[in-house]
Amino acid sequence: MSTETQQWLNQNVLVGMTDKRGTAWHYKASEQGAEPNHYTGQIPIEDVRRRLFNWQATKEPMFVIGADAYQRRVPNRVAIVRDDTWDVLGVVSPTYEPHQYDEWLLRSVGNILDDSLVIGSAGLLKNGAVAWVQIEMPDNYKVADVEFRPNLLATTSFNGSIATTYKRTVTVVVCDNTRNSALREHGQEISIRHTSKSGLRLGDARAALNIVHTMADEFTQEITALLAMKVTDQQFQKFVDIHVPLNDEESKQAVSRAENVRFEFQNLWQNDVRVAPWRGTGFGVLQAVNTHRQHMRPTRGDTVLVERTMIDSLTGKTELADRKATQLLYSVLN
Repeated sequence: MSTETQQWLNQNVLVGMTDKRGTAWHYKASEQGAEPNHYTGQIPIEDVRRRLFNWQATKEPMFVIGADAYQRRVPNRVAIVRDDTWDVLGVVSPTYEPHQYDEWLLRSVGNILDDSLVIGSAGLLKNGAVAWVQIEMPDNYKVADVEFRPNLLATTSFNGSIATTYKRTVTVVVCDNTRNSALREHGQEISIRHTSKSGLRLGDARAALNIVHTMADEFTQEITALLAMKVTDQQFQKFVDIHVPLNDEESKQAVSRAENVRFEFQNLWQNDVRVAPWRGTGFGVLQAVNTHRQHMRPTRGDTVLVERTMIDSLTGKTELADRKATQLLYSVLN
């Protein structure tokens, strides 16, 4: 279940470069705090530190109170706690080593930022248990009417859900979708476990940032290949039929839901500005899948859409979904 509210997102997610990219789709002026969370240019490192990472996570023992009113310590478990609010962020093994956000997401990477790489976004989710900093180039790239920008996503967590990870992503500007390289067998990333011997060497951070500089050419090649991949309307329908299976033996509700999703895909393919300009190509197919997944797929419980989208990107679910869709497309065309 989500702990995020619209107010939390507007005060704990910082968005940069809005002069070139506009406001985030979840922006709400009435939910802003004492200062806006949007920046016309890059986000200063000190603002991320002051507004988001101005606290530490500590390991604390756990106790239960029995019927006799005595406290007993819970063996082999500790709580990860915020030292400003004392909220419990996670329950982990005593060998788990918290990677402090200021050190792992700002200081290590910030030491080697330059004029060609800036902080484009940063935020906290799950009451501070998950955090990210996104490093990107200040200008967008464009190839064949597809505008995009390469990113380095640095992320970690205090609840054991995410190892400290530096991974490459791409944002497609027209839909604000996060994309991973769908044509590569494995994405390029650096992951570091939360152990007492873990450490990020400067060379590791520099290698991670170099990823961003090489991504523009690689994603350009991928877009070119996908645009050259011809897909007829009949082949797209076959793709959708497999991607969204419909079983007449299921309940009427399940069948109706599948039919609605299929209709949504066809509407994206034919009419939606985020997909329709590339109708008839492999790029259009992946745009439809990615756009539906990030903007149209229903959320569960009280999960906020922006939180689910970000968590999927941080944990690699988006990358796996893109790769699965690419494999299905190849099987339909061959």
